[in-house]
Amino acid sequence: MKKLLFVTDLYYEAKGSRVYCEEDIYLTSQLRKDFQIVICHPEDMENFEADCDLILYRNVGPVARFKEKYQAFRNRIIANELKTYNSFTGKGDMNGKQYIIDLTNANFPVIPTIDTLDDLHKLPNVETYIMKPKDGADSVGFEFVSKNQLNAKVDSNKSMLIQPFVDFEYEVSFYFIDKVFQYALYAPNKDKRWELKAYVPTEEDLAFAQRFVDWNDLDWGIERVDACRTKEGNLLLVEHEDLNPYLSLELLSPEIRDNFVETLRKSLLKVSESTQTVLLAKSF
Repeated sequence: MKKLLFVTDLYYEAKGSRVYCEEDIYLTSQLRKDFQIVICHPEDMENFEADCDLILYRNVGPVARFKEKYQAFRNRIIANELKTYNSFTGKGDMNGKQYIIDLTNANFPVIPTIDTLDDLHKLPNVETYIMKPKDGADSVGFEFVSKNQLNAKVDSNKSMLIQPFVDFEYEVSFYFIDKVFQYALYAPNKDKRWELKAYVPTEEDLAFAQRFVDWNDLDWGIERVDACRTKEGNLLLVEHEDLNPYLSLELLSPEIRDNFVETLRKSLLKVSESTQTVLLAKSF
């Protein structure tokens, strides 16, 4: 039986919620049928990596809290040929949020994003903007800023994203394993974005989400494509979570949850038994 290093922060709270840890406790209860599982905090990984066949990186919260140790871990993936899940070959949140600017410049359907006032002409002319850190997560550092405040708020280090405030209809998330769609959830009340319900995507919705999954080209792992529906009916990417997406498993029907866990189990077994390792990890 392969040994799985399950990396999580069981005491991390997002918006005062404890369900993050409950999700990981549930996953370990299911995966222990196929793996010997060692659970550790993300800052303690180095002590256990050499003794495990695969590292599953789960709900650890924003890596900005331990940025140096996170980067050291990425360096060890290369130096020690560590096998990780997800693979660290993605282009999304595992590298920070610079990719949203890159996708804006490549004319992808994303919320238009810049990091310098020199590019303000690329955004719609609105009265309210949103600023958030490039290395943030879970709305940490998220701030509404008026047009008059921009000059005082934007720093020369380009550490913050600048986006126009979009008055959207709702947010929707698409979940994938190994580039294959699994399920979707949405927040019908945009003022209660954590209250999610099952969402049945159209073919156009799936084509939108699949475009970003194909762009990301992750070797293996779980991805969550987060989007918003505009008043005009279009989808725009909010973020592409390819590091440790929260899965909201507690909201799924038993059938969908069981199917997801079974798909994940098979994927983990396949990766743990393969000889392929990550040869390149992008810089954070």
